[in-house]
Amino acid sequence: MNAAGTGRFGEDLACLFYQHCGYRCLARRWRRGGGEIDLVMARPGWLVFVEVKARGPGSAANAAEAVTGSQLRRLRALAARWCSERGSGGAQLRLDVVTVDIAGLGRGLTLRCYRGAG
Repeated sequence: MNAAGTGRFGEDLACLFYQHCGYRCLARRWRRGGGEIDLVMARPGWLVFVEVKARGPGSAANAAEAVTGSQLRRLRALAARWCSERGSGGAQLRLDVVTVDIAGLGRGLTLRCYRGAG
């Protein structure tokens, strides 16, 4: 699987994880000048903006090591833009990071959710 396929697979898993936890997906890959929000998830009282990082077998670093402060600042700015364009409906806002590390060759994967990471 190439890097784009690994990223999309990670986003798919993260979306399923949130749906299993009672959230619904409002947007995937929401783009504006300055970047992209991987997932926008909602459940009553909450609006969650999610950065997803996925790494496949053979990656030099794990997915969590790929998250930078500048990415979290960009996510925060994009979340503010989402709210200015679409509103928050009075929901509490949260920025999360989901990491997916794929071991390969049937050895499984690890999904971690860092709530309130931004």
